[in-house]
Amino acid sequence: MTITKIRTIIVDDEKYGREELHYLLRVFPNIVIVGEAQSGTEAIAKVMELQPDLLFLDIEMPEMNGKDVATIIKQMKQPPYIVFATAYPQFAVDAFQLQAKGYLVKPIDEVQLAETISQVEDALDIKSTQEKTNLTAKLAVDKEDTIHFLDPESILYAYRDDKNTKVQTNIAAYESKLTLKELEHRLAPYAFFRVHKSYLVNTAYISEMNAWFNGAYQLTLTGVSEQIPVSRNYVKPLRKMIEL
Repeated sequence: MTITKIRTIIVDDEKYGREELHYLLRVFPNIVIVGEAQSGTEAIAKVMELQPDLLFLDIEMPEMNGKDVATIIKQMKQPPYIVFATAYPQFAVDAFQLQAKGYLVKPIDEVQLAETISQVEDALDIKSTQEKTNLTAKLAVDKEDTIHFLDPESILYAYRDDKNTKVQTNIAAYESKLTLKELEHRLAPYAFFRVHKSYLVNTAYISEMNAWFNGAYQLTLTGVSEQIPVSRNYVKPLRKMIEL
């Protein structure tokens, strides 16, 4: 059975560890975080309840460690894929003996995370599912009391302006009733990427990426005079997406 989104649970006894993964996973449109757990026993209960596709699992936790959790979960009829996210590199061999899909050492490298997500997508046949998405659908937007229907490929970028979502094409700027996050999910089958908390760009139009400051960059899009900011946490995943 193919799926359209990767239902994900994050397991870490430290709140900061869970929040970090939440933040890093926001750039992956196929990832939907359906739950969290802060202990091994809670993780097992959540997996049984929510039936996720993917589990990000810490190793060093009180009472029941991540390896014990993985051993139990692997005995389930339809276990999720497991990616270990830990501060301890010495357990990698044990992790892969448990058939882990990935082993990420904190602080988590965005490129390694992107590669791991790509492997999970391949295993779950997410890419072929996207190809079957209705690519003839149009996006409804507003301009001067008129509803326009745009081909997603014609959109250069979208951005958040105060409380409004603006959609920019070569012809004009329009307004969308969707939040930027909702728009990101709606455009997931196309070549769009969230580069900043306030910007979503069509990667097909990217022509240059220039260093700015503090690890951030600015994008030049074909046909656009405005420079689009790229937050430093999005730089590596963006390059991973657009480079051959």
